[in-house]
Amino acid sequence: MATQTATPSTRRAAPVRRGSFGRWAADLGWRHLVGVIFVVFAAFPLVYVVSASLAPGGTLTGSNALFAAVDSANYADLGATAFWTWFGNTMMIAVVTSLGTVLMGAAAAYAFSRFRFSGRRVGLTSLLVVQMFPQMLAFVAIFLLLLGLGNVVPALGLNSRVALICVYLGGALGVNTFLMYGFFNTVPKELDEAAKIDGATHAQIYWTIILRLVVPILAVVGLLSFISTFSEFIVARIVLQSESNWTLAVGLYSWVSSQLDANWGLFAAGAVISAIPVLVLFLFLQKYIVGGLTAGSVKG
Repeated sequence: MATQTATPSTRRAAPVRRGSFGRWAADLGWRHLVGVIFVVFAAFPLVYVVSASLAPGGTLTGSNALFAAVDSANYADLGATAFWTWFGNTMMIAVVTSLGTVLMGAAAAYAFSRFRFSGRRVGLTSLLVVQMFPQMLAFVAIFLLLLGLGNVVPALGLNSRVALICVYLGGALGVNTFLMYGFFNTVPKELDEAAKIDGATHAQIYWTIILRLVVPILAVVGLLSFISTFSEFIVARIVLQSESNWTLAVGLYSWVSSQLDANWGLFAAGAVISAIPVLVLFLFLQKYIVGGLTAGSVKG
């Protein structure tokens, strides 16, 4: 008689529910909460400035209730001021400075990265040491230097936009050279050697090969230079003296520097418009920012 042995049935344990709200809140929810708090903290000043630019009163106290009154009078009144002259001056100075910074910094970084010459290490160290000093220490020297140059070459003296561009270019050369230098070192030198075998000169290698491979860092340096120049106030206030040569930072400050006749609505409208070029350029070049800033840190 055949006997059958009964085997105990094996049951799979029921899966533990891991999608509960409490577990999600403990693992990820707090991160979303912190992110929302920081977004609100960063966005509130922007919303407040837009609301103040649309408030007809021209005061900040009248804008406490966001968008309680919407009026475009402040934007229309900008045409009766020198705002668009300041806007043109700022755009010209920022564009020329950013282009000059990219060209000068790239040339210097290429030379330090590819060539071995006497004083190379000393030059790199000197650029680093100069950038360690605060910019405020140079204000008096810049003023006296431009005052003396103005007696010889008026185009490079005080109240000259060309002189202001030269000051910006000199101040940004050191840090941008170091930033590009690390990125240039990530480009294999075998590409240069292969191009030399094919008969390419240093100029051809630089313009047709190297610059095309370092576009991310060029975009980052140009963007950072444009933003810093566009919003710079102290040096522009020292160098530029006539109202027709002012930049936006200096001109907008003049509207609210006096507490008696400060027009904050006009100031807010000008600030909103002046933020548009920086925002557009940032959105256009944002794909290069992360790669351009991190690739240079791989190999120094």
